[in-house]
Amino acid sequence: MEYTNLSDGARMPMLGYGVFQIDDATTERCVGDALATGYRMIDTAQAYGNERGVGAAIAASGVGRAEVFLVDKVWITNYGEDRTYDSVRRSLDLLGTDHIDLMLLHQPYADYHAAWRGLERAREEGLVRAIGVSNFDPVRLADLCVFAQEAPVVNQVETHVFWQQRPAHATMGKLGVQHMAWGPFAEGANNFFSNPLLTQIGRAHGKGVGQVALRYLIDSGVVVIPKSTHVSRMAENIDVFDFDLTEEERVRIATLDGGRSLIWDHSDPDFITPWLRQVRKSM
Repeated sequence: MEYTNLSDGARMPMLGYGVFQIDDATTERCVGDALATGYRMIDTAQAYGNERGVGAAIAASGVGRAEVFLVDKVWITNYGEDRTYDSVRRSLDLLGTDHIDLMLLHQPYADYHAAWRGLERAREEGLVRAIGVSNFDPVRLADLCVFAQEAPVVNQVETHVFWQQRPAHATMGKLGVQHMAWGPFAEGANNFFSNPLLTQIGRAHGKGVGQVALRYLIDSGVVVIPKSTHVSRMAENIDVFDFDLTEEERVRIATLDGGRSLIWDHSDPDFITPWLRQVRKSM
């Protein structure tokens, strides 16, 4: 495993296991399999509805809690200083742990400044070890970094070979924020797993398309959290630390960047506004 040091001093694995769109019961089995396979970072969220399964799997795994870097996210309906703080405590109860290693604000909407103050309070009390954000564009990220008492240490955003987020990555670097990728396989878009270039490069190294894509992102300084419910694929996804891409291969992969979202464009009002109206009704 390779690691990165966050700006607050925390040591974070460069590769972890994500549990988006996995139900609570299946999550317990999958996280157990992931930990047995060697993963030591697990990424969940309040909105996923599977925190209890994550916690149960960690408790039953035989892996010490100190060895697991646990990432969680506060959902937008829990934004507000007190509401955010209280939601962190509820997440701790569901996870069955006394701390979360990294807690993120899941979306860059509503009163995220007040929510951030709730995270700062949780960090001061030791409920969370590090705090960050998810899906924040460069402007909102800079806004939070400038006006918050404590700047976020991570920004988790859609990132894959077809949207490499280069301008956002540069901004994160300037602000001292670690870039973390969700959807590193582009959720299969653009025939990801049969891409000719990635296939060709993979054959040269005895690796698969997904392994090449993960290695490229990690080499670019991006933390990745691939997801699979199959043990064989989990093992394949973590097996990316025994080969190196050549400079020529990295240059060729860079040409795949289309410069736009393929999954969930958080900056498109036509896409986001109807969804936000539904969220508001639930608040």
